[in-house]
Amino acid sequence: MENGVKSNYKSTAKAKPVIARDEVPRQSRAVNQASKLPSLQTSPRSGFAVISTLHSPLSTLRIVDANLNRCREGLRVVEDSLRYVLNDGVLYKKVRNIRHNADKILRRSYASLIKERDSVKDSGRKMPETSKKDLPSIIIANFKRAQESLRVLEEYSKTLYPELASLFKAQRYAAYNLEKSVYLKYKKIFKG
Repeated sequence: MENGVKSNYKSTAKAKPVIARDEVPRQSRAVNQASKLPSLQTSPRSGFAVISTLHSPLSTLRIVDANLNRCREGLRVVEDSLRYVLNDGVLYKKVRNIRHNADKILRRSYASLIKERDSVKDSGRKMPETSKKDLPSIIIANFKRAQESLRVLEEYSKTLYPELASLFKAQRYAAYNLEKSVYLKYKKIFKG
């Protein structure tokens, strides 16, 4: 027992799958629906700790869906900046590769994710956007948007798809490295 929480706690309640069986990656099918009380449980198939929460697994699907979209959008902006403004065929293909890899991680769960999307009632929909005045600001903001989204995907995937968290982490670090490559190659246009 660490910090008052058993790390090998197993629920005695009958488990219900979070997502339809055919929409979950094979290794994730044993992940149980969150219990009423916060605790750490071990998935019988993967051996990973499954974090139970007080919120609905459906709200977790909304978080995953929103951040997957945000990640792809941010990377697409960087990709198009490199491709059409800077005419850099090498770096834009690396950005596209990260975007495609992030998308592939949860592609089989698309139906479950989109069913929980509610962009009309999204409380963040009317938040003001900060304006970017130049290409470096656009590139930096969208790299950060993608990296932050990949971090959220890494953390929340642990609750539904524990074995996929490391895949999001790998893409996040690839984005960090690529941001550095873009900066070093084009540091004349970046201020500071």
